[in-house]
Amino acid sequence: MRTCEEPRPPNGQSPIALAAGQSEYGFAEKVVEGMFIVVNSITIKIHSKAFHASFELWQLQGYSVNPNWQQSDLRLTRITDPQRGEVLTFKELTWQTLRIEADATDNGDQDPVSTPLRLITNQGRIQISLKRRTKDCNVVASKLMFLLDDLLWVLTDSQLKAMMKYAESLSEAMEKSAQQRKSLAPESVQITPPAPSAQQSWAQPFGGSPNASSIGQYFDKHDMKESSYHLLISRLDLHICDDSHAREPGALKHGMLGGAIQLTFRRMAFDYYPFHRAGDACKHWVRYSEAMETRGQWAKKLVSEFQSKMEKL
Repeated sequence: MRTCEEPRPPNGQSPIALAAGQSEYGFAEKVVEGMFIVVNSITIKIHSKAFHASFELWQLQGYSVNPNWQQSDLRLTRITDPQRGEVLTFKELTWQTLRIEADATDNGDQDPVSTPLRLITNQGRIQISLKRRTKDCNVVASKLMFLLDDLLWVLTDSQLKAMMKYAESLSEAMEKSAQQRKSLAPESVQITPPAPSAQQSWAQPFGGSPNASSIGQYFDKHDMKESSYHLLISRLDLHICDDSHAREPGALKHGMLGGAIQLTFRRMAFDYYPFHRAGDACKHWVRYSEAMETRGQWAKKLVSEFQSKMEKL
């Protein structure tokens, strides 16, 4: 993989649907979604103008799950609402070992003697929820949860500085990509019901033919109101060591040793909602609490003040 100076255009319609000669969510999509994938090892190499990185995964598995993240009948791994014209699907990826390594490129701005950044983790998993339109299979919203167990990470000050520069080199490309996604985000949540088709016969969940109201309630229970990305680490032990003196000639001979700091985080979580509009409700957020209502009122007040100033201009 290589980072792009300018973001690429969207992929468009589902290639699975096009290859099957169909224009909407149907049998071909369900067959591909039901596959159980097992990969012994996979290596992903990323090249940027400032650094190059590699991701190595061992014993990777990908499969469909029900809304409770359990393996079950494949017909229970999707929720289709014909009234909305949308379908929810749930996936899970697991692995035994993950190795991440990043190093500066020859033509980058990094110090040529900088130490490569390395991270090795034990087993983890990614939970993916997708909401798509049945008429064209386009993704309306998605939810990605990156779950890790105990994590030990030893960093030197030079590695920490290099990581900051790596993030800075990617910030411009990420900002352009975010602007593209926001410009293409749906402006309204109103969905017009699609015309009846033969594909709707596959929309009923396993175990009977419930009415439209029960399907709508079940859909609302597991619906993604907006796209979001989440990281949850059960325990993180972070060691930061000062190696600035160790790189100097004769440092060990003269007893010039650096310091160190250890940080321990338990149940550390990061939640990112890239398309959330200022002043909108946050009750559908994963870790919503009553304390956020004050923040919501404050945000609405700022938005109203900004709108009034724009109207005057």
